[in-house]
Amino acid sequence: MMRDVKGQCLCGAVSLTASVDNPILRACHCDMCRRHTSSMFISLAIVPGSLRAEGPAKTYRSSDWAERGFCETCGSALWYATVHDDHKSLAAGLFANAAENTMALEFFSDLKPA
Repeated sequence: MMRDVKGQCLCGAVSLTASVDNPILRACHCDMCRRHTSSMFISLAIVPGSLRAEGPAKTYRSSDWAERGFCETCGSALWYATVHDDHKSLAAGLFANAAENTMALEFFSDLKPA
């Protein structure tokens, strides 16, 4: 079932709308995600090409294959994206109650802190 989700960064300067067809939350515990957020990065995968972002969203190319979006004003993490296909996973914290989704998948759980 496809539905739209709407969220915003901490300061409200960036607002996001996207379509979701697989409403699960995913957590990544890799070193880069932990450095980017100071914790695991909990995300919501969106339908490719459905993201509509308004405001001062910027990107940082964090590796050969990925980039991370953030608000230029407050620094809030916005997304993780693979650059070869522009597949984006949005930060779950941008949405009230994580857009009513349930945690279902974890990456690099062997790297999470004890």
